[in-house]
Amino acid sequence: MKKFILFAYCCMGLNLIAQTKKVDIVKSGTENKVNVSVDGKPFTSLIYLDNMEKPVLYPINAANGAIITRGFPLKSRDGERTDHPHHVGYWLNYESVNGLDFWNNSYAIPEEKKAKFGWIRSVKITETKSGATDGKISYTANWENQAKNILLKESTTFIFSGTSDTRNIDRITTLTAQKDTVFFKDIKDGMLGLRVTKELEFASNKVEEFTDSHGNITKVPASSNGASGNYLTSEGKTGIGVWATRGTWCLLTGIKEGKPLSVAIIDHPKNPGYPTYWHARDYGLFAANPLGQEIFSNGKEKLNLTLRPGQSVTFRYRMIVTSNEEVNPEILNKQATEFSKN
Repeated sequence: MKKFILFAYCCMGLNLIAQTKKVDIVKSGTENKVNVSVDGKPFTSLIYLDNMEKPVLYPINAANGAIITRGFPLKSRDGERTDHPHHVGYWLNYESVNGLDFWNNSYAIPEEKKAKFGWIRSVKITETKSGATDGKISYTANWENQAKNILLKESTTFIFSGTSDTRNIDRITTLTAQKDTVFFKDIKDGMLGLRVTKELEFASNKVEEFTDSHGNITKVPASSNGASGNYLTSEGKTGIGVWATRGTWCLLTGIKEGKPLSVAIIDHPKNPGYPTYWHARDYGLFAANPLGQEIFSNGKEKLNLTLRPGQSVTFRYRMIVTSNEEVNPEILNKQATEFSKN
């Protein structure tokens, strides 16, 4: 990892070179949690509780301490929406894997319907490493049905880094089919997901209803309490027009506590379906779904990914959280080029 990362933010016409800060990775001795701090400040935690349906990064803090993730359902905050209980922090899973729905599974699913949903279980931390310029967490997990039969073995590595105004997360996840052929149906909900704080939502005066593939209906209430979000993609798409479009990167910006706050997600050219479709919603779901091409293209494209036993697929993503500064899209293009070389 390079000692210096170039973040040429446009600040009063000057290009700044920011030095990376020390990253500490500490595994909890009492909880299924690994804590990450940058320059002595809390950044995020990998949480893999026994009663959760997937491992997540939660919460995620910007360099100035602003929280970018929604609190619900783990810790609700005043004025915050309480829809979609499966939207927890920052995660990776999919709506249809051999017919099992990993994406929509949560405590809200009735017991009699649970057999239709998958879990990501048996998380084992394989490596934690602190460092002067970056830190690392690696883990393995099983994608299982309710009977704990394993469809996929997951191997994930997170690389964390940061400067005085930025925080970075690189995620590399490899999924390997086990005894049976695994089929990822071309469908809407997946693959990489982030549910953001209310300030990064779009202001709205309408109530919306969303129905998943099992007929479960979720109502999303109106929200204008501090909401100031807006999307921009590498292809110049903005606002709600970002949904169902492709792009190398997508940027979500807003104002929190009077200061600029943003989060960008960058796709990788080695990922299936590159450049990804953005399943980016105005109510705070920020997701990249490279496999759900049929619905996003109105039937013009289709990608049903199949893995035979022993075959693997790898997904790579970079997240950049920026506080106190407005992000220059030119820098995201440079970051995407750098990331593509990894």
